[in-house]
Amino acid sequence: MTIMRTQSMLALAMAVGLLSGCGMFRGDGQGQPVETRSAQEIADREIYGEAGPPESTIWDFFRPRAEPGTVGAVNRYIWNASLETLDFLPVTSVDPFSGVITTGYGTPPGGGRAYRATIYVTDPALDARSLNIALATRSGPVEGSTVRAVEDAILTRARQLREADERF
Repeated sequence: MTIMRTQSMLALAMAVGLLSGCGMFRGDGQGQPVETRSAQEIADREIYGEAGPPESTIWDFFRPRAEPGTVGAVNRYIWNASLETLDFLPVTSVDPFSGVITTGYGTPPGGGRAYRATIYVTDPALDARSLNIALATRSGPVEGSTVRAVEDAILTRARQLREADERF
């Protein structure tokens, strides 16, 4: 039994030795380099597919913008004026890159009805067309005159913020 085991081990050692020596001798003695892609190229292809990595990165956020009045893709004066004017409403979600502010129900100072709002800032320009507001009470949407009054208050505050910013 020990002789068979010794012969098996010897045969296995010879097989391993032969297999490991297969690449030792090349006909010309010089190996040709193999063209490979870098690890970054392989990772980019696996993550992004054929299109490759996007043109922009997270570090673009720290580069200077063309107009100082923009935050992401929205006007910062309208954005800040919306938050200041409707500060009595609890903010539930904010996304400065898409321009959406969503609030919960809140009662304005001196008022009795609870309102909620969704503010959508669509453009980096300080313009009335850049601002869309949806106001609602617990019983449904509010009148158009109320929405226009809130829009006017936000745009007035945005102009005030811009004028105060230009003085510095």
